[in-house]
Amino acid sequence: MGRIAGRFVRVEPRLRAGRLVLGLLSDLPRKNCWTIAEWAGEKTPHGMQHLLCRASWDADAVRDDVREYVVEHLHDEAAVLVVAETGDVKKGTRTVGIQRQYTGTAGRIENSQVAVYLVYAGAPGHAAVDRELYVPRSWTSDPDRCRAAGPAEDTVFATKPELARTMIERFLDAGHHIDWVTGDEVYGGNPKLRAALEERGLGYVLAVACSAEVATGARRFRADGLAGKLPKRAWQKLSAAPGAKGHRYYDWAVIDLTDPTPGHRQLLIRRNRTTGELAYYRCHSTGPAPLRTLVRTAGSRWRVEETFQAGKGLAGLDEHQVRRYSSWSRWVTLAMLAHAFLAVVRADEHARRTGSDDLAPLTCNEIQHLFLTVVVRPPSDLAHRIGWSDWRRRHQARSQASHYRRQATAQT
Repeated sequence: MGRIAGRFVRVEPRLRAGRLVLGLLSDLPRKNCWTIAEWAGEKTPHGMQHLLCRASWDADAVRDDVREYVVEHLHDEAAVLVVAETGDVKKGTRTVGIQRQYTGTAGRIENSQVAVYLVYAGAPGHAAVDRELYVPRSWTSDPDRCRAAGPAEDTVFATKPELARTMIERFLDAGHHIDWVTGDEVYGGNPKLRAALEERGLGYVLAVACSAEVATGARRFRADGLAGKLPKRAWQKLSAAPGAKGHRYYDWAVIDLTDPTPGHRQLLIRRNRTTGELAYYRCHSTGPAPLRTLVRTAGSRWRVEETFQAGKGLAGLDEHQVRRYSSWSRWVTLAMLAHAFLAVVRADEHARRTGSDDLAPLTCNEIQHLFLTVVVRPPSDLAHRIGWSDWRRRHQARSQASHYRRQATAQT
């Protein structure tokens, strides 16, 4: 919290931001301004709501602080940047960016809010270093709606690959070096994003659909058409990355592609050793890249799923109950900071580990539990709990009375 202290004009929001981050790290079953304010010992949720809505502080500057914190403590020369989106299922129509759209969280089209994240994934650990909210055309074409929810009236529609490019360039412009970028088909199928990465001298391993067309020395083929022509000797068994149950082994093959522009281009193919299912990746590098490097980069994509799981499960990344853009950006930025803290402590503990093999390495979940048990002791006296019960009932009574008044007015 000392890293972001200078981003707050007044001491009150700075201290409250610390309490909010501790609340995000708590074991509350639901995390929002009400539950965190009660957990932190405040008498009402108004202070937490003010911190997210109206207090004077720069969430983008804090985002940059989070990036520097992560890169400093999880630094790895072989680190990979992973771009991915995640959706939060929400109700109503007023929450910024919300519409019926596909989200992988639900696995179907739902009324949801989608954001794109940039994850720094290295051997010591992984954590999100940037975020951008996806604002659909249904919002950018409606200035009044944007004005009501926070984005500027002149907000221009940006695709998810365009948001990814913005974040990657922001990472590079901050003075950080990276060799590889990876992402799923949303990003691999976008020629403009691939061209932008090549222009910046970055290598990439981006997933593409089986129908993607690629150019070889002979002619253009569909990706799945090339896979069917590979001899048995072309496949190699390699681990994409270690998982919870051991290494993730697949069969891999790589095919050189042709292109008039500088650089080396290849089609990487992954085959499931049990089901035979195939996955395809477009690859680019400034120099020749060994198969193991391409496989390692492709396997880094799983890190983003682990980041989302921990960010949501341990730091409340998806539990915000806010409508405006500024409140959303403040909540998710502080949630990113909370998760980054767990990731950094985990990396530090693993680096210094000298314990017995009888003990599994510390996980983010266990670190959160120990941190809450040993360090954080929120107030739990009876008067405080009863006071919050009274506050909730007063709020419910006012809401009910207001609802009845509106109903009576509508009937007359």
